[in-house]
Amino acid sequence: MMEATLGDAFLADLDELSDNEADILDDANGEAEHMEEDVDGELADIETLNYDDLDSVSKLQRTQRYINIMQKVEEALEKGSENSDKGTMVLEDDPEYQLIVDCNALSVDIENEIIIIHNFIRDKYRLKFPELESLVHHPIDYARVVKKIGNEMDLTLVDLEGLLPSAIIMVVSVTASTTNGKPLPEDVLQKTIEACDRAFTLDLSKKKVLDFVESRMGYIAPNLSAIVGSAVAAKLMGIAGGLSSLAKMPACNVQLLGAKRKNLAGFSKAASQYRIGYLEQTEMFQTTPPSLKTRACRLLAAKSTLAARVDSTRGDPTGKTGRSLLEEIRKKIEK
Repeated sequence: MMEATLGDAFLADLDELSDNEADILDDANGEAEHMEEDVDGELADIETLNYDDLDSVSKLQRTQRYINIMQKVEEALEKGSENSDKGTMVLEDDPEYQLIVDCNALSVDIENEIIIIHNFIRDKYRLKFPELESLVHHPIDYARVVKKIGNEMDLTLVDLEGLLPSAIIMVVSVTASTTNGKPLPEDVLQKTIEACDRAFTLDLSKKKVLDFVESRMGYIAPNLSAIVGSAVAAKLMGIAGGLSSLAKMPACNVQLLGAKRKNLAGFSKAASQYRIGYLEQTEMFQTTPPSLKTRACRLLAAKSTLAARVDSTRGDPTGKTGRSLLEEIRKKIEK
């Protein structure tokens, strides 16, 4: 009888939340703008770290926290999932949930560390090929190209196939033939290559962390995953600081999670006019006509908040609530 009462109360709360959706969608933009300022400030701080010694600015891999989390992740990936043994354990008491929260925080730190290293590489390699940074924007792609070219001045001798799209390779080659850059001193080149290798290692660690988190999202957040997919669910949960934090967040802020100040290479400026972050990576957003994308994003943010609240209380481990909310989004967009 108690379970039925709790269930009815939970569903009533969920109905009330859904009824108040208009309020959620029209939440004050002040909070969203404040979040954008925070993102800008963090990036500005990162971009000022351009010292000569790589170890003085890139310290994450040597921290005990990084070492411990990566060891647990690799062990968990080898062992596989054991969700069937969890029983009715409270989510926050589950060691695997705690590891997921730690992983999400670490993945953000890894991304920031890669940006720091990217700035270090750019500062060194600018003497050799100053135009390259304006042609190859993605930090890992840039590092791969830098390592491949090295001190070679004649790019007809360098095979960039597989590292960049053919059109970009052509532009890079033509630009390199007219650059005013000079070969780097050997010690500077070695520091630059070492920085590239460190970026590759961090990128691999980030992939392992995300693989682990995504593989557990069906258990940790089945309803949120049903709406946005396991990859985006993991990113939202990570940047929010956990499932409970995401569940308490206003929808207007959820809409901005993962938003970047600058356009990444390959993303059109048309897409950036919407004030959105990770939600643009969802299948629902991608398949929505441009004129309805803003509405789709607001609905996704609002329903994701509801789904996170269900998941944070383990209200529906089957994910059925999430699938129903996704169908609601689809119908409201099609109206």
